[in-house]
Amino acid sequence: MKKIVLAYSGGLDTSVILGWLRKEYDAEVVAYCADVGQGEELEPVRAKAAAAGACDCVIDDLREEFVRDYVFPVLRANATYEAGYLLGTSIARPLIAKRQVEIAREHGADAVSHGATGKGNDQVRFELTFAALAPDLAIIAPWRTWEFEGREDLIRYAEQNDIAIPVSREKPYSCDRNLLHMSFEGGILEDPWQEPYDDMFVLTRSPQDAPSEPQYVEIEYEAGNAVALDGERLSPADLLTRLNEMGGRHGVGRIDIVENRFVGMKSRGVYETPGGTILYIAHQAVESLTLDREAMHLRDSLVPRYAEMVYNGFWFAPEREMLQALVDESQKPVSGVARLKLYRGNVTIVGRRADRSLYDPDIASFDEAGGYDQADATGFISLAGLRLRTRARAGS
Repeated sequence: MKKIVLAYSGGLDTSVILGWLRKEYDAEVVAYCADVGQGEELEPVRAKAAAAGACDCVIDDLREEFVRDYVFPVLRANATYEAGYLLGTSIARPLIAKRQVEIAREHGADAVSHGATGKGNDQVRFELTFAALAPDLAIIAPWRTWEFEGREDLIRYAEQNDIAIPVSREKPYSCDRNLLHMSFEGGILEDPWQEPYDDMFVLTRSPQDAPSEPQYVEIEYEAGNAVALDGERLSPADLLTRLNEMGGRHGVGRIDIVENRFVGMKSRGVYETPGGTILYIAHQAVESLTLDREAMHLRDSLVPRYAEMVYNGFWFAPEREMLQALVDESQKPVSGVARLKLYRGNVTIVGRRADRSLYDPDIASFDEAGGYDQADATGFISLAGLRLRTRARAGS
C-alpha cells in the first residue's frame, strides 16, 4: 500500500487507526471526514489529523446530499427496521463510503480503511459500498486484524501516546450523530436492564421536562418529499434541522431497542430521532389522503424487505434500487399538508389536506348517500363470503 484513505472522525478508534496504518503499512494516509450533520466544528479535526501524521485531510459538507438523496428516499418508503429504528446510521454509511471512493480516485490511493469493529453492521455497510463502486481498491479493517481487543486497549494506547479522545472510562458508550439521528451503544448500555443516564441524551429533552404547552406544526409535501415548514419553503437539510430543534424541545423521538444485527448477534441501541420521527408521521398523514389503497398495501408489504436491505448495507444493490423505483412511482400523487401536535414526547396528527385527495366526504358521510348505493354492499358481501360458506358446508 502506498496511499490509504481513512474514514476519519477524530474519535477514539480512528485516532488510533491513523497512526497504526502509517506504522503498519509505511504508507501515506489521507484522513477523510464527512459532515453529515454531526453538529460540531470540524476544522479542529483537520489539525488533529495533521498532528497524527496524515498527509492530507479532506472535510466535505454532505448535509444536503445526505437528506435529499438518502434520508428522504427512506422516508418516502416509510421504512423502519424492526422495533421502529429509522435507519439513521444505516443510510449515512453508504454516502460516506461513496465519497471516500471518490477521494481515493482523486488522490491516487490504492486502499481505503474504516474504523468499524468486527462485531458491528458498519463494516458491512462500508465494504458492500466499496464492492459496488470500487472493487479494485484494497480494504483495510484494523479491528479485524490488529492486536487490540477492545476499547479499553485503545483508551490505554491513546493515554500512552498523548492522543486526545472524546470518551472516558466513566462514559465509555459509543455515539454516532448525523442530521437524522443520534445513536448510543456499548458501555453501560450493554446491560439491557440498565436505564440510560438522562445526561446521555443530546438532541432531545426528557419528555417530563418538555414544555407544558403543545406546539402545532404544518409540513407541506410534494411527491412524497417535505418541502415547507409552517408555510416557509426550506432545503431538505434546513427543514430537517428546524424539525430537530422543535422535536428535541418537546422530547420527541427517543427509542430504546434490542435489534438483530446482520452479523448475527443482538445489540441494544438507544436512539434520538426528533425531526425524522415528525417527518415519518407527517408523511403517513398525507399518504392517507392521496395514496391509492392497493398501491399503499403493495408498497407496505415490501417495506420490511426494503428496510432490511438498507440496514444490512445493500444501498447500492440492484434489489434496493428496484424497490426504490417502485416506492418513488407510488409517491407521485403524495402532495399535501400535514398538521401535527408536538407534546411531551408525542407526535399527534391533528389535520391533513391535499388538493388531489381521494377522501370524498360525500361518499364517506353517514348522513347522505353521496352517490353510494348501500344496497350494492349485499352482493359484494355475498361474493366475499362465498368461499367461507362453501367451506362451512363441507364441514372443514
